[in-house]
Amino acid sequence: MIISSQFDGGNIECVDSSDPGRVLLNIRNDNQSDFYQWFYFRASNVRDLDCRYLVGNAAGAAYQKGWQDYRAVASYDREFWFRVDTSFDGENLVIEHNSCEDQVYFAYFAPYSMERHADLLAFAQTSERCQAETLGLTLDGQSMDCLRFGEQDAGAKIWIVARQHPGETMAEWWMEGLINRLVDHSDPVVNAILDKAVIYLVPNMNPDGSRRGHLRTNAVGSNLNREWDNPTAEKSPEVLCVLDKISQTGLDFGLDVHGDEALPYNFIAGTEGIPGWNRERQQQLELFKMTLANLNPDFQVEHGYPPNSAGNANMSYCSNSLAQRFGALVMTLEMPFKDASGTSDAVQGWSPERCGRLAHSCLDALHLCWDQVINR
Repeated sequence: MIISSQFDGGNIECVDSSDPGRVLLNIRNDNQSDFYQWFYFRASNVRDLDCRYLVGNAAGAAYQKGWQDYRAVASYDREFWFRVDTSFDGENLVIEHNSCEDQVYFAYFAPYSMERHADLLAFAQTSERCQAETLGLTLDGQSMDCLRFGEQDAGAKIWIVARQHPGETMAEWWMEGLINRLVDHSDPVVNAILDKAVIYLVPNMNPDGSRRGHLRTNAVGSNLNREWDNPTAEKSPEVLCVLDKISQTGLDFGLDVHGDEALPYNFIAGTEGIPGWNRERQQQLELFKMTLANLNPDFQVEHGYPPNSAGNANMSYCSNSLAQRFGALVMTLEMPFKDASGTSDAVQGWSPERCGRLAHSCLDALHLCWDQVINR
């Protein structure tokens, strides 16, 4: 048996693979950070072997509650990802699997590589309604990519950013689903929205962390979703260049797309604690959430984060910062690493395919709520 993770987004340290029944592993920390939980590795020469993979430092991971009722994903072709038997004994995360192929990949969630990201951008820009722009460079020298759908001077300015935390790969699967719909010239909902708006997308806010196999931070250990009040070229050039662009265009509606390690739900967090929060904004938030819940049973409104009390919002968060700065409805969409409780899928759990369908539903919800949630 050989364990490897020296590929785009890979993360694991092999301690001992001499016994297939007790393969000892550890997850690497994010660079210059104590965060870790994302893993992605390949096991080779394992056909027809009863293998037990023990992640020995799981108890010290960033979100220990994330291991409760969690099942890892596996794939033979890196396209279809299925859930495998997984347990947490308080110390080790234990993954058990008998592979029907010579090689099998395991991950915390279905990976979204930087190569696939490049393919997504290349595909999107071939649409005549899309323009691709590089806003700047990361600390590792990767491009900060932005896609614009619609005419630059069109009415409302919609901004959607994803994957500030690189291990939350479901956020870019959501983006892929959104882009696949936006390029469809026959889609009446897309056409109606682009008749009165321009949509700006940043499919991956954290390319460095994504390629390095990080859970939560960029190349120098910065949590980008704590940088929006004062981004710097030294610590968070990703946020700095995106915020500069948003300041140029303006913003009338925003989404920040994430994943949550512990909660088995799709939900939206608002910006209730910002100084500019008011009754109108509360009504807009509730309307969008209820509309989305009615459109897609995978989304729900009963469970999520408790709202901040008045004046207690952390203004370094993306949604809080943008909502206050632009006086617009900005929300954080969270998806699970586990499964969506109430609409479970025993084979795949929460999956890339379902991420894409939720993105479609978000567009439908925006269309239905347009006059109420877009302030112009």
